[in-house]
Amino acid sequence: MESASAFIDAKINELGDWRGKTLAKVREIIHKADPEIVEEWKWMGTPVFSHGGIVCTGETYKSVVKMTFAKGAALKDPSGLFNSSLEGNVRRAIDIHEGDKVDEAALKDLIRAAVALNLDLKAKSKPKPKPRPKPKLRPTTSKQAD
Repeated sequence: MESASAFIDAKINELGDWRGKTLAKVREIIHKADPEIVEEWKWMGTPVFSHGGIVCTGETYKSVVKMTFAKGAALKDPSGLFNSSLEGNVRRAIDIHEGDKVDEAALKDLIRAAVALNLDLKAKSKPKPKPRPKPKLRPTTSKQAD
């Protein structure tokens, strides 16, 4: 069975144009931002980058490479990278067109923020240990002195 990374490599090579180069660049930035990112291959051909949950996807279309952040609406985006899917309640995306320059520093910050959010949400969702039951007191019998 091939690894997700091998599928992503094949996808980049198969594209063979600006989209493949852009996806490769975005992938490199993602790994620089968080070396613990895990690559996955989901939904019949979508590169997915995860750490504590999905961080973002790297979709390729005819005229755009789209990075969709799973919880993008909850992230601060001071550099204004999000330029697509802005109306959604949860996701936000960055559409990269041919010739666009990717702001590497801002993208790294966004990826790190997405990972931090995932890890924070994961920590908060862990079930709390159940309190130990109080020990039962045994009934005592008192012998009365005669």
